[in-house]
Amino acid sequence: MKNVKDMTKGSPAGLIFTFAIPLMLGNLFQQLYTVADSLIVSRGVGVDALASLGSIDWYLYLVLGTIQGITQGFAILIAQRFGAGDRQGLKRAYRQSMLLSAGLGLLLTLCALLSVPPVLNLLQVPEGIRPMSRTYAVILFLGVPAQMLFNFTASMLRALGDSRTPLQAMTAASLFNIGMDLVFVMVFRLGVAGAAAATVMAQLLSGLWCLRAMFSVEEFRPGRLKAGEPKETGSGPAAGTDPRKAPHNGPADSDKEPGLNGKLLRLCTPLVLQNVLISVGGMIVIHVVNGFGVSFIAGYTATNKLYGALEGAGIAYGYAMVTYTGQNYGAGRWDRIRAGYKAAMLIGAGTSFVIGAAMVLFGHQIGAAFLPGSTARVLEARQTAYQYLLIMGICLPILYVLHVTRSTLQGLGDTVMTMVSGIAEFLMRTFMALFISRYLGGTSIMYGEVAAWLGADLVLAGSLIRHFRGGGETAERPSSGGEDSV
Repeated sequence: MKNVKDMTKGSPAGLIFTFAIPLMLGNLFQQLYTVADSLIVSRGVGVDALASLGSIDWYLYLVLGTIQGITQGFAILIAQRFGAGDRQGLKRAYRQSMLLSAGLGLLLTLCALLSVPPVLNLLQVPEGIRPMSRTYAVILFLGVPAQMLFNFTASMLRALGDSRTPLQAMTAASLFNIGMDLVFVMVFRLGVAGAAAATVMAQLLSGLWCLRAMFSVEEFRPGRLKAGEPKETGSGPAAGTDPRKAPHNGPADSDKEPGLNGKLLRLCTPLVLQNVLISVGGMIVIHVVNGFGVSFIAGYTATNKLYGALEGAGIAYGYAMVTYTGQNYGAGRWDRIRAGYKAAMLIGAGTSFVIGAAMVLFGHQIGAAFLPGSTARVLEARQTAYQYLLIMGICLPILYVLHVTRSTLQGLGDTVMTMVSGIAEFLMRTFMALFISRYLGGTSIMYGEVAAWLGADLVLAGSLIRHFRGGGETAERPSSGGEDSV
């Protein structure tokens, strides 16, 4: 319980930044083992092996994005009920989220494994690297339950303001992953199979770490609800004083809440569709990239492996805004939501400028680290990597606006407009890849990423302005009494 944080009180900027710092460090460690994985594979197996990983990057994100959409959607309701002080409603939402996550995780595992052969054909993965791509994908998809475990437990903890435990889990998992990568790839010479196995083992470790921490939170402990427990414990600043914070339907000692599955699925489904659309757009891009040859694929992959480092702080600010907005929305504090959004935008702008400048200044050295050697193919791949890094580094503030704005809307429960922003990303990314690439070649792929960010920003900004101008009246309120809404 010591890491649980009430974000309805205190300085918005301070709360958002301090909440985001552990998430940034967690993303840094996660990126560390992603980068280490790529470096070890590149140096221990070769450029072709690195290309094999990059040729299916968006395919892998399709599955991961689905998992994240499910768990993030569930966490929105948890944060809102925590902010409203609705302890019993929080318990019910958590337990039903757990059951749904387990079932959906098993279904996703089966679908992902069955999809591997046809998707590799659709992506036109070059025959020379296809066996390695297939092996890597199959092993990672066997580990989908481990991915689901970590994302579910981490999202539940973050919803209650605990960003430290996921950091601890990611730190331990990253160090473990790097160690296993070295053993499996460099010592036992297991190639991409060893790298994939190390990743799955690290994901399981991080999931178990967070699961253990969850049991210190009373609402997350196993067991039935106790008869006679108060439904409102005052977790929020004004629990019980506002009719919108009335207890959710269902007796105090019942685990049942009519319509709860519908609420959870309505929150997560648009997020899943959003990530699926983004992933499909990315897969179309990969289909085009795979036609430019192994050198371009390797350079594109090297930069994509750094994508997490570029947007890591933005993701952290986004998670902070989901929790901050969700809790304050549940507490009815629209003044704090507006203040928090402005603070997050300023913090994000400064952070993105610093990171982007570093990529511009040190891009050549970064490319050389990922792509060692002096052959013509390696030098060509390195030039591709630097050009892509340059474009993304300069345009990085656009991406940070996207993370902060999208997450603020998610915290309000408006996951439909965030899905629409995913449609905008899909359209911009695929248009640049399928049509503009005929004239600009591989450069259009790089600018297509920035165009996707910009298109999503325009959609999200309009929606958030409508919410703010309406004083919150355009957003759905947390349900009260027998209403079936969020």
